[in-house]
Amino acid sequence: MTMSDRMNLFTLAQRGMSAQMVRMNAAASNLANAGSVAGSEAEAYRSVRPVFQAQLDQASGLTSVRVTGMQLSDAAPIKRHDPNHPLADENGDVWDAPVDETGEMVEIMESARQYQNLVEALQTAKQLMLETLRSN
Repeated sequence: MTMSDRMNLFTLAQRGMSAQMVRMNAAASNLANAGSVAGSEAEAYRSVRPVFQAQLDQASGLTSVRVTGMQLSDAAPIKRHDPNHPLADENGDVWDAPVDETGEMVEIMESARQYQNLVEALQTAKQLMLETLRSN
């Protein structure tokens, strides 16, 4: 195993940043589909969330994160009677996507803050490395 194969601060932060981007993109997709309407319960949009798993690097002892998949929400679409809607079924019903817009905004803000924290950690590490080089 070479030194470049070992996990370090930079690969650890990169993996964390990638995970936060997946989290943010999923929440943005959910938010974009809030208010969408379908002609049947099966066709209605359901929110997605990434599934994360801890990943231990045996060589360094550091644990990072990876996305193992996406999970659909089990929240049921909201049935609404709207016989004039072009997607209404034979009973005049449509199904609204069960997206919690406030919850999705919180998810976006939390993932953005975590991403920012990782960027700041990298900037601090870079500054400390530069100061160490200057002192030698």
